[in-house]
Amino acid sequence: MQALLAIDAAGQACSAAVWAGGQVRASRLERLGRGQSERLLPLVQAVMEQGGLDFAQLDAIAVTLGPGGFTGVRIGLAAAEGLALAWDLPILGLSSFAVVAGAVDPAERQGTHLLLLLDAKRAEVYAQAEDSAGRLLLEPCLIAPDRLAERLPLEHGRWLLAGDAVDQAWPALAGHGALARAGTPGYADAAVLARLAAALPLPDRRQRPQPIYLREPDTTAPRRREPG
Repeated sequence: MQALLAIDAAGQACSAAVWAGGQVRASRLERLGRGQSERLLPLVQAVMEQGGLDFAQLDAIAVTLGPGGFTGVRIGLAAAEGLALAWDLPILGLSSFAVVAGAVDPAERQGTHLLLLLDAKRAEVYAQAEDSAGRLLLEPCLIAPDRLAERLPLEHGRWLLAGDAVDQAWPALAGHGALARAGTPGYADAAVLARLAAALPLPDRRQRPQPIYLREPDTTAPRRREPG
């Protein structure tokens, strides 16, 4: 793939990156608790200008699909869909877990099981685990940190923890096995997304990726009006 734009707004950071000429040409990441809707498109414009590319030169848009904040996931997808529609581009979607895992140094990962932990608020985390051969040990789920030890064989083998919720889960996991923190910031960085997406085949332009929600959106039933 010659050129693509990658964007992420699903988690606690907002980022954009441009891939061209076999490398990340430009990238920006901002840690945000909220405000992705205001910051994402300015970041996109900044990396496009820094990378020296026009939207007409892109082959695809890449976006994280979650899990993450409901609003952030929708913001990222809406931006990707808008740009794809405007410039007739296909969209490549990857999970936030895949992008966080892609940032882990292969040497650090060697011979370890990987536990990915993303902040889900409300004293919960989004979690996914795989063994040293890449086989899933824990399907993507929403879980309280103190329940992870009962769901995973932490006493068997060495474990590497990655993601922006590692510190949140560490107290509940410490002492259950040989654990280590990955030397990454833990965010689903668009620069990593760009590198991973550039290695994928282009999908059909009519194919639109679906968001990954592990928590049902908050809804409130409409209040019933009293007669009279």
